[in-house]
Amino acid sequence: MTDVPVPYRVVARRPETADTVTLRLEPAGAPLEDFAPGQFAMVHCFGRGEIPVSVSSVQATGGLAHTIRAVGAVSAGLCELQAGQMVGVRGPFGTGWELERARGRDVVVVAGGIGLAPLRPLILRALAEPATYGRVNVLVGARTPSELIARKDIDNWTTAYTGVTVDRPDDQWRGDVGLVTSLLDRAAFTPADTSAFVCGPEPMIRATARDLAFLGVPRERIRVSLERNMRCATGHCGHCQLGSLVLCQMGPVVDWNRAEPLLSVREL
Repeated sequence: MTDVPVPYRVVARRPETADTVTLRLEPAGAPLEDFAPGQFAMVHCFGRGEIPVSVSSVQATGGLAHTIRAVGAVSAGLCELQAGQMVGVRGPFGTGWELERARGRDVVVVAGGIGLAPLRPLILRALAEPATYGRVNVLVGARTPSELIARKDIDNWTTAYTGVTVDRPDDQWRGDVGLVTSLLDRAAFTPADTSAFVCGPEPMIRATARDLAFLGVPRERIRVSLERNMRCATGHCGHCQLGSLVLCQMGPVVDWNRAEPLLSVREL
């Protein structure tokens, strides 16, 4: 981990939706330490500033991929970058999904919107080691069909069950409509012997984690990724504090038995 941004070059840019792109980066010099699935980097757009972005892919070369939605000045600047341009990267920061804790168990992955991006490397790792884990399920929700990311990946994942649903369908949509939690009934898993991983908007995280716990998945085996306004990524500024947790250091991924009482407090 470094406090000084390390130069990385954009080597590929893939549009995901109208306002979201995936940038593939390669180090221009010595790479940063290896990132674990679920960890994040502080990505610096020169002339604009830096923002925290989860890793959506880790390359053997030391390269990274970040899926970024344009919601502010820095993220919009990053989304405009083209192959050959430079960014600065700090990291790795925070906790990961710790997929190794799921060895021998069924796996349920639930993603809402762009929350699929930080879950993607976990899914790929689980599918690459079929003898290590039980049945792998991927449940994806989005507001509209046009806001679905990683469509080609979803089509190619050979899981026990992969389901996609949207809140508001368009005229061409022929899939499921409704909350992503509605897909849990179709997933193939034994709740008491399952590890679950959840990322998306906070209301979706709360609803999904509570439904999983109601079905019998142990709370300590439900891992959720929480977002707060991360500024320094070193635990000093306090912007990302959630109760007793400083999420840039003690998160963003935490067990639900630790997150539930904090997320139950209004405006905490």
